[in-house]
Amino acid sequence: MSFEPSTVAPAPSPGLAGRKARRRAGTVLGFLITLALTFLGLLAITFFIGRVVPIDPVLSVVGDRATQAQYDAAKVAMGLDQPLIMQFVTYVGNVLTGDLGQSVSTGRPVIEDLSRFFPATLEMATLGILIGVLLGVPLGVTAAARQGSWVDQIIRVVGLMGYSVPAFWLGLVGLAIFYARLRWVGGPGRLDIFYDGLVSPVTGMILIDSLLAGEIDIFWNAVTHLILPASVLGFFSLAYIARMTRSFMLDQLGQEFVTTARVKGVPERVVIWRHAFNPIRVPLITVIGLSYAGLLEGSVMIETVFSWPGIGNYLTTALLNADMNAVLGSTLVIGAVFIFINKISDVLYRVLDPRAK
Repeated sequence: MSFEPSTVAPAPSPGLAGRKARRRAGTVLGFLITLALTFLGLLAITFFIGRVVPIDPVLSVVGDRATQAQYDAAKVAMGLDQPLIMQFVTYVGNVLTGDLGQSVSTGRPVIEDLSRFFPATLEMATLGILIGVLLGVPLGVTAAARQGSWVDQIIRVVGLMGYSVPAFWLGLVGLAIFYARLRWVGGPGRLDIFYDGLVSPVTGMILIDSLLAGEIDIFWNAVTHLILPASVLGFFSLAYIARMTRSFMLDQLGQEFVTTARVKGVPERVVIWRHAFNPIRVPLITVIGLSYAGLLEGSVMIETVFSWPGIGNYLTTALLNADMNAVLGSTLVIGAVFIFINKISDVLYRVLDPRAK
């Protein structure tokens, strides 16, 4: 009688499985603790900034003609008569329950205003970063692959313009040429006035909401209004992404493994896009994430020039009206966006580079 060796794989050790489960749980717990501490730090910064700025939140509510008794009553009602640490505890509790206070400018809760204005900024910044990535990455790779050529020089000049030209000036020039003169794009605002209010907001992003409602005419009208401000934002994003991509690629193209691949006769396209480009995907995530977050919080001038009803325009109006609840709420949202994008980048690191695990 002959016995053949068993081909059944041994069962994993219960102790090993338990250690892996504990390690995963510890990773998730550490991630949540880090996220909570970061958000708490953001709350502390926004709170204390709101207390040290030379703006009296009570006076902005009651007005400069209020009597002393009215001023004192409003101060007590707003909880500003309490010690600073108690005010901070109250502030954190309110934020965690979704209460960011009342806006003096609009008379509505700040959280309601942000839910209306932030999707407009998100829509414009998302299209802008798509333009920046789809054009900036290939331009950066091309500039590195043809270092010193006239193509490289042109791409570097374009990148320099993206760092040098003021955003508001480029926006005004774009409106003067492509809207006022050529009539290729729509003017300021998100829609022509006769389309305003015809689509019920679902996501707050007019392109998506118009498609959901089946309003194709409104969709294309929104595209004509969105394309110019998004292109201006995309240009600045493109300049940054192309410059960093070029820098990363030059470093990789000088590595020995790239030289070896070329010596072996590997096609240049494969050398560039597989051997040299693959290692830079991880640092590019950081570049794209920071650029995207910058578009979300740095679109104040663009939104002002194009009368875009986004969070940047809302924040500017709040500052001019000394509306501290709206200012702090907007700042908190922008900070939370940075935290969220950084955490998404961390997750993508682990997906693209298993060594990060």
